[in-house]
Amino acid sequence: MPGEKQNKSGEKNLSSFICGCCAALLSIILFWFIFGSVHGSPKRQEAEILVFGDSVLGEVRDGTGVPAQLEVLLGEKVYNAALGGTCAARGVQDRQLDYTRGAFSLVSLIKAVEADDFGVQQSAAVREINTEYFAEVIDGLETINLSGIDTFVIQQGINDYQQGIPIENPEDPYDEYTYLGALRTAVESLRKTVPGARIIFVTPLFTWYVAERTTCETEDFGGGPLEDYVNAEIALARELDLEVIDLYHDFFPHEEWEDWRLYSKDGLHPNEAGREKIVLEIAEYLKE
Repeated sequence: MPGEKQNKSGEKNLSSFICGCCAALLSIILFWFIFGSVHGSPKRQEAEILVFGDSVLGEVRDGTGVPAQLEVLLGEKVYNAALGGTCAARGVQDRQLDYTRGAFSLVSLIKAVEADDFGVQQSAAVREINTEYFAEVIDGLETINLSGIDTFVIQQGINDYQQGIPIENPEDPYDEYTYLGALRTAVESLRKTVPGARIIFVTPLFTWYVAERTTCETEDFGGGPLEDYVNAEIALARELDLEVIDLYHDFFPHEEWEDWRLYSKDGLHPNEAGREKIVLEIAEYLKE
């Protein structure tokens, strides 16, 4: 019968339509579960202070680490995004795409925060020692609720100095392959991302090179002695109307050679006493 055939045809079309809708809905749900955590997922991790830096703040990640102690002293949630061995600037080797650690430089990391896209960091394979925690830090940054951040602490410079990164490009103040250019770019990015948040620079520490029996006062790796980087950072803080905590000048005693043992374990990385001294200095400043 013609009417019967039409009904069966209509039922078949309706069934196909429902199946198609179900398949499309299932695809959307699967896509959200796979990619939703990367973009647009609810930010679950709360923090009030976000710390960027190198191994001075990133190497020790237990309760004796500087960010962990700051959290206790200040009574505020501190997220430690400091990554050992990293620079503020992109490295020259990044231009040949053969230095994956450049993906974790300060300027790269903060641009990822601004874009809410850590794909480059997630795909970068860093196989150097003491980088095992990098992936965990990036995973945590993806879930940070930035609207809760009221203070950014930026501690960078020793690796820029040791790698001979130029301090500045007179022709391009935002050159990300220079120390000050990277800092300028990072600050501008943070101000766009979290307007009104407090941004504080923390200078590098005085450093001894124990094996060579020299210090950062005489060692020049291509960009000048460490104090040149420190003074340039302090001047930039004034230029950008930022706060700065100076841990280089008159902080760690260095009148005698053996003074390196007082607050450092190897001349560069602070020992437990050194970390406690750093914590007290930063905490006192933040409280004031």
